[in-house]
Amino acid sequence: MSQLKLSLSGISKSFPGVIALNQVSLELHSGQVTALIGENGAGKSTLVKVLTGIYQPDSGSISIDNELVELPTPHSAFEKGITAIHQETVLFDELSVAENIFLGHAPRTRFRTIDWRKMHAKARVLLHDIGAAHINSELPLKELGIANKHLVAVARAMSIEAEIVILDEPTASLSHKEIEDLFDLIRLLKKEGKAILFISHKFDEIYQIADRFSVFRDGEMVGEGELKNTSQQDIVRLMVGRSVDQIFPKRKIAIGPPVLAVANLSHPTEFDDISFELGKGEILGFYGLVGAGRSEVMQALFGITRTASGTITLDGTAIKPKSPADAIKAGIVYVPEERGKQGVVMDLPVFQNVSLPSLHKTSKNGFLVLAREFALTRKYTRRMDLRASSLSQNTGTLSGGNQQKIVIAKWLATQPRVIILDEPTKGIDIGSKAAVHEFMGDLVDQGLSVIMVSSELPEILGMSDRIVVMRDGKIVVIHKNDGTLSAETLVKTAANISLDAA
Repeated sequence: MSQLKLSLSGISKSFPGVIALNQVSLELHSGQVTALIGENGAGKSTLVKVLTGIYQPDSGSISIDNELVELPTPHSAFEKGITAIHQETVLFDELSVAENIFLGHAPRTRFRTIDWRKMHAKARVLLHDIGAAHINSELPLKELGIANKHLVAVARAMSIEAEIVILDEPTASLSHKEIEDLFDLIRLLKKEGKAILFISHKFDEIYQIADRFSVFRDGEMVGEGELKNTSQQDIVRLMVGRSVDQIFPKRKIAIGPPVLAVANLSHPTEFDDISFELGKGEILGFYGLVGAGRSEVMQALFGITRTASGTITLDGTAIKPKSPADAIKAGIVYVPEERGKQGVVMDLPVFQNVSLPSLHKTSKNGFLVLAREFALTRKYTRRMDLRASSLSQNTGTLSGGNQQKIVIAKWLATQPRVIILDEPTKGIDIGSKAAVHEFMGDLVDQGLSVIMVSSELPEILGMSDRIVVMRDGKIVVIHKNDGTLSAETLVKTAANISLDAA
């Protein structure tokens, strides 16, 4: 039996309006890889931040080697031998490879200055030990590719003699050969007795490298065990595990002729050959795992990114939005996933956020008319059932759900033909989710057309008329959501698992 290295018990973490983790447990064993599996928003990232001292849990305990520990800061986690290697490596491009490896614990001379010669010598030994002797320790990190940056991050973990290594989507930007090299390195870490937490959406990778698994769903741990005794089908069921029709009742609305037609839309690096149609009064769902390219396609439709080829036709007229202003003028609006960064201006009051894209409606002779701003805002926030003390309330003081309502209200005020909702209920409470879903039904009932990007299976199945599944920047299939489509089918298609796999 392998030794229990780290144990979490009863860990909970809440943010305003949302419970990110609810009484979760997790065990990591020395010399084993434990895969942490779950949909986007299941609580995996929050757990990593708790383990690395970025977040403090509201309740629960953490034990290392059967001793209770606290991790009040990232440095304290570092001192306890916990290190994380992320999809986006958290290193410093302007520093050398050796400086990144020994940042914060560089060898010192007797005068307490950095011993540069010793640091580079130790860096070369570490790089050699992990099969990365080809990396020059004196090179600036910015001159390395993603795969080699991962190797530097692993060398850093080895330099502090980390006993617990977290790999958070480490293969997302790697080629097949680079992934195999990384797996060889993980096997080396296993032989050295490290306890490894491996986070990935890719089932082929999980079954190739992991020994154990733990499945999170909606902030709760819903299953764990040994992979050799568990089928992919069982894990998919644990990931899904919810009744859809009772939570998201879908209105029956007759779908009209195509309003939006996209043909062969391509981008040099993000997506390729994207083609689909959106009917009048339709909710078209887009589903896929991290890195599938869904948001990138939506940003291209909204004029944020330029496409290399393809056509976009709205109401029979070809458009080529070169900016969001062009898209808005044409009748396409976009509610982004990151509302705090891209959706609202936190320091502005509600009425200024809502009226911001519609200044031509609320101004006269080049001057804003306050009464018009308030009238416009009142009209659309009432439709969204906004809960605020007044329209002058600072937007940053509202809950996530009410901020999302403001984002939707400001775009509705532009009277669009197509509204794109990117993860519309991400990080908001159940009540606000219900309000957003209800309002989506109102929109299509009034003849608008909706594109909804969502990683939540119940939402995508419960609200969509058809579902586009994307993988690796391409459309894999477009399903008609006629009540026979299962969550298992969507997950397997998105993860490239055979539908016949047990």
